[in-house]
Amino acid sequence: MKRLVESRLPTQWGAFRVFAYGMDGDLWPHLALVQDALQPGDDVVDVRVHSECMTGDVFGSVRCECGEQLHAALQQFGKHGGICVYLRQEGRGIGLVEKLRAYGLQDQGLDTFAANRALGHADDERDYSDAVTILQDLGVKRLRLWTNNPDKARALQAAGLEVVACVPLEVPAREENRAYLQAKQIQKGHFLNILSDIPPAI
Repeated sequence: MKRLVESRLPTQWGAFRVFAYGMDGDLWPHLALVQDALQPGDDVVDVRVHSECMTGDVFGSVRCECGEQLHAALQQFGKHGGICVYLRQEGRGIGLVEKLRAYGLQDQGLDTFAANRALGHADDERDYSDAVTILQDLGVKRLRLWTNNPDKARALQAAGLEVVACVPLEVPAREENRAYLQAKQIQKGHFLNILSDIPPAI
């Protein structure tokens, strides 16, 4: 994987530089949106590593909180600086079609992880090695990671980046995604504060 192109990207949240990473001819490269606002002597960069979620990021689905998290991070970084690495690994790495199949199973009562397993997938098939390569190419060594997912922080740490802090990126729960968020909090230890609002699962 290599840096393919760099361009200017003005957005509603501010002006970013956008970098594409992949191999020559890739139609769906990974992206990095960079807004530079580091203070002198500050070598810690605010970073969001975001896995593609077409339903949430593009169409505003509220089955998950992905789109709202992405937009909240870009709003923060647009004002204060930071990097959003956008990884093309839809549906926790299982792809869009399988994610939609998992939605059907969730509608029948399975939680998000049980639905993946019923389709023959692991709970989470994402790989963060490309994110590490991108961040290293951009000169990042120490970062504040904007995430609710402790596994993501551990993966970056294990690959040699120093995660000095995790900044929870929690958005208000909705009726449509409360069970989804509850599963992530209980089963995976995500940094969320929603259990007091949700009746215990039966």
